[in-house]
Amino acid sequence: MSRKDGMNYAPKHEAKPVVGPGEFIIAAIALDHGHIYGMCNGLVEAGAQLKWVYDPDQEKVKTFTAAYPGVRVARSAEEILEDPEVRLVAAAAVPSERGPLGLRVMAHGKDYFTDKAPFTAMEQLEAVRVQAEKTKRKYMCYFSERLHVESAVYAGHLIRQGAIGRVLQLIGMGPHRLNAPSRPEWFFQREKYGGILCDIGSHQIEQFLYYAGCRDAKVLHSKVANYNHAAYPELEDFGDATLVGDNGATQYFRVDWFTPEGLGTWGDGRMIIMGTEGYLELRKYTDLARSNTPDHVFWVDSQGEHYEQVAGKIGFPFFGELILDCLQRSELAMTQAHVFKAAELCLIAQSQALNLTPDILR
Repeated sequence: MSRKDGMNYAPKHEAKPVVGPGEFIIAAIALDHGHIYGMCNGLVEAGAQLKWVYDPDQEKVKTFTAAYPGVRVARSAEEILEDPEVRLVAAAAVPSERGPLGLRVMAHGKDYFTDKAPFTAMEQLEAVRVQAEKTKRKYMCYFSERLHVESAVYAGHLIRQGAIGRVLQLIGMGPHRLNAPSRPEWFFQREKYGGILCDIGSHQIEQFLYYAGCRDAKVLHSKVANYNHAAYPELEDFGDATLVGDNGATQYFRVDWFTPEGLGTWGDGRMIIMGTEGYLELRKYTDLARSNTPDHVFWVDSQGEHYEQVAGKIGFPFFGELILDCLQRSELAMTQAHVFKAAELCLIAQSQALNLTPDILR
């Protein structure tokens, strides 16, 4: 696994099953994004049994079955959807197809776990809201930059313990490496990927709602641009936004596709969270020019200054919690309202964004 390739970055951890063999059967449909491997890794480590895979691209299927020996190759998506043993379908479809696929999965009485961004249009979100209420099935989303990052999990623990008091503001930076030659055609098509704030911006907005404890928020301002990629006129290589939550907490975040080749990972993702009693900083994937290792956490409270490197120490509890939620119809891992609100705010930020693309690139 290359840490320089974000599209195929799939964390692994020791297995901590929450169910016995065969108690929770899952399947994978749509292998368009490499995040499907991270999604399946997390679920399998938590005890899920991966029974099926389906994708029309046989090369993708061949690679997938090599990674997960014993998985059965379905002849169609319907073969999976009609299998009564399958409880949850994990999917990393082209972003514009994620909502429609979720409607099909939920209509067949199964829970759905999609890669981010969960939607590219407000109409998709509204259709899934109706379907979720009708079927009582889950539409969960792989917000990997919180759920599959141990420093981000640890930050949640610290905040819940009151280490920095009440959260007042988040500043998030989510740079990514473009690796344009390795990207599929849909990646550069605005209608299919949804825009930068809808796509990688979704990580930032979801984290704001979670860490600040917001149930709702407003997008005060947002911007996008294609500053430096004239060969891909529909690409947005920069985006930022400012939000205010229903509890008064605020957020500023920036996302971009400008990670320089010299960086040892796919992006120097960082977050600073300020509270009433202290603040913390996450250096998620590297400690620049000091240690090309992930999961550095710095924080200051009334007792002093603290640092911990938590890689390999925290784990990824979301996946086991999701399995139990599906079995018990609970909402410990993530509420449905949280997923839908994060998605809604991403779509709003994207739709109202001021476009700063220079005229020469338009």
